[in-house]
Amino acid sequence: MSGSSHSLRAAAICLALALNACTTLGPDYEEPGVDWLSDWQTDLYGQIGDQDRQSEVDLNFWWRLFDDPVLNGLIDTARRKNPSLRIAGLRILESRALLGIAGSALYPQVQQVSSTVAFANTRQRGGALPNSEDSFTSYQAVFNVGWELDFWGRFQRGIESADAAFFTSITSQWDAQVLLSAQVTDLYFAYRTTLLRIAIARENAAVQKRSFEITERLFKSGQNSELDLQQARTQYLATLSTIPALEVTLTQVRNGLGALLGRAPGDVPELAEVGGPLPVVEPLVVRDVPARLLMRRPDVRAAAWQAAAQSAQIGIAEADFYPAISLFGNVGWSGNTVSGSPNTTNLAAGPSFSWNVFDYGSISNNVRVQDARLQQSIEVFQNSVLQAAREIDDAAISVVKSREQQAVLDEALDSARRSLELANTRYAEGYAGFQRVLDAQRAQFAQAERALVNQANQISSIISFYKAVGGGWLELSLEQMIPEAERDAMQLRTDWGELMTAPLPAGVDTVPARTETTP
Repeated sequence: MSGSSHSLRAAAICLALALNACTTLGPDYEEPGVDWLSDWQTDLYGQIGDQDRQSEVDLNFWWRLFDDPVLNGLIDTARRKNPSLRIAGLRILESRALLGIAGSALYPQVQQVSSTVAFANTRQRGGALPNSEDSFTSYQAVFNVGWELDFWGRFQRGIESADAAFFTSITSQWDAQVLLSAQVTDLYFAYRTTLLRIAIARENAAVQKRSFEITERLFKSGQNSELDLQQARTQYLATLSTIPALEVTLTQVRNGLGALLGRAPGDVPELAEVGGPLPVVEPLVVRDVPARLLMRRPDVRAAAWQAAAQSAQIGIAEADFYPAISLFGNVGWSGNTVSGSPNTTNLAAGPSFSWNVFDYGSISNNVRVQDARLQQSIEVFQNSVLQAAREIDDAAISVVKSREQQAVLDEALDSARRSLELANTRYAEGYAGFQRVLDAQRAQFAQAERALVNQANQISSIISFYKAVGGGWLELSLEQMIPEAERDAMQLRTDWGELMTAPLPAGVDTVPARTETTP
């Protein structure tokens, strides 16, 4: 058997032993438990109901419970045009490319072809020797290969970390959808509420203007004092002064809604169609326990995947404690045009070994850094669960209590209207002074405002409730997240291969008991 055959067999044996000896350093990630969650059995103040109370609301399209075509159209537009959602989609594309980079580390890291061609010319002139001139061309080509074996799981952990970061970007896009749905709905009803507040102010100003005109005629005819006149005038002007501020709010809300739609300020023609009273929503019913609703929230899932990504960084840092074992090889060929000189071919292959024996605490402290960051990520996850529970509970009690308050405020508004009628009658008949009329007008204006604002707060609480339980997101493809024009522009700049069209992975919203790699 030749020497080269012995060398190849020895290299194969070394490679087999190396692969068998491979291990993966660092902790295998398991999602942290939430100690108090199993004991959190709130019924969301009656928001969890039975099948007989109300048909189940589709959490993915919860805003449809308002039965408002304009709102439905605005949210559909926002899903297609909102800049934040586009950015979130592009981050998924970025993290998918980073995952590809991490996966490539499992293969030979050096695969390099190099070549050179040189022309040399030598001339000799003057002196005792005859003039001479020599020239020749030399050339060489070399192919180098270097492959660091993943002896300690450094590259495998890198893939795990990139994979978890990829899943984080997907759940973050879902969370952006949740926020967008809630923001559009909130601003839409804020706009409608402001329209109604302006209408109430104008209606009351019209009533107060009539009172002012009556007192002015009576004063000029000598039948009334100037005090009644000035009080009526003051109240009328005070009510009139509230309208410009409300109109400023109306414009600001419209511009905020336009920004969510990806439009310039003022470009929301859909709002020209809105009007009328605010909707009255039936009691909410969801058909799941709060703990499951909470743990499915996209922001909670994103926090869990962020912790998983950081967990893998510990194994990457620990790998620096151990030697790097690599296989290398190169094939080269060189020659020149000098007559009689040979062409040369060379072949070299074998293992290499490198080890930072003295690091003066650098590696161990880097491991500690990564472990501290993991614990921070776990605390962020725990806090996200805690805040999610608080938001769900706060929104649920707000829905219930604002509904109770609305019933009282509606009765108070009816009483205020009746009081104004009686005050006007008694004043016209001479049984009461004008101050009673002014007081009744103020009370009606204030009660109308309170009733409307509380109704708006109730709608806002409903929006907060569905946002808190994580409703309003859909699993979309990258083609749906990134508009065609942008995809085409990116494809013209860069070859994206299948990264834009390949389906996104399933199971991203499940608990990552241990991160599964996707090479």
